[in-house]
Amino acid sequence: MERWLSLFAPQLQALAELAAHDGHMTRAAAALGIPQSSMSRRIHALENDLKLPLLIHAGRTVRLTTAGEELARRVRDPLRELEIAIDAAVGATDGEHGTVRFGFPLTMGTGLLPDLLAAFRRAHPGITVTLKQAHGSELVRDLETGSLDLAVTIPPPDRLPRTIIGSQEILVALPRDHRLAHAQRIPLARLHAETFIANPASYHLRSATEQWCAAAGFTPDIAVEVTEFATIRELVARGLGVALLPHDDRAPSDVVEVPLAGEHRRAIALARGTATVAPAVRRLNDFILDT
Repeated sequence: MERWLSLFAPQLQALAELAAHDGHMTRAAAALGIPQSSMSRRIHALENDLKLPLLIHAGRTVRLTTAGEELARRVRDPLRELEIAIDAAVGATDGEHGTVRFGFPLTMGTGLLPDLLAAFRRAHPGITVTLKQAHGSELVRDLETGSLDLAVTIPPPDRLPRTIIGSQEILVALPRDHRLAHAQRIPLARLHAETFIANPASYHLRSATEQWCAAAGFTPDIAVEVTEFATIRELVARGLGVALLPHDDRAPSDVVEVPLAGEHRRAIALARGTATVAPAVRRLNDFILDT
């Protein structure tokens, strides 16, 4: 759908995307699939047309002026409705054309989800699906701002329409030479003396880790905080600690994943934005739920 905005409202689209990415010009340009120079030209052209400064430059970074923030906020929903209106008109004859902006978690880049998207492509070749892989909080924010149409999220968002589609088991990642590496299942309480590697405090899995450990009677000794799961596994492989993580087929050979005793899972949801659902979005939404 973004191709329509690039044709009919490229300048406002650029401003809204820049606001959605907190003034990061490079990220906003990447989200639109355009060079950063084109992004800058669109913003400058809008400033010239309005005779109004929209950006404040500070070295390599920019931030929106008060007027820029207000304009970006107010045009977001109208731009989304314009996308939907044009896309619906184009696909009204058969409902098999349009674009869906789809997001999914960093932990789901292999296995079932790519297979499902490939099957959808074969079933609906006229629908373009643009993909974004990110952390859950970023996916929810993009749904709320209209930057995404549909997303698989962990955990389910509180303020958006969503359907629970499954759950993700959390395992203990251990160095291969760890004393518990050959256990069938590990009671979490047996890890009370271990050093943990975990995500920063703002991440859902971090709070889940702390809650599960508290229920097992201890506070985890989190010595290292890392944003990326792949980096956590590399640190586990080198003996810096243990971690609670979802399964990954690409885990280093020096890492062993052992199930926890009891139930340690995170709900997986299919969530969509609050704007009117375009036909192509509905197609992918229903395809995922029916699969």
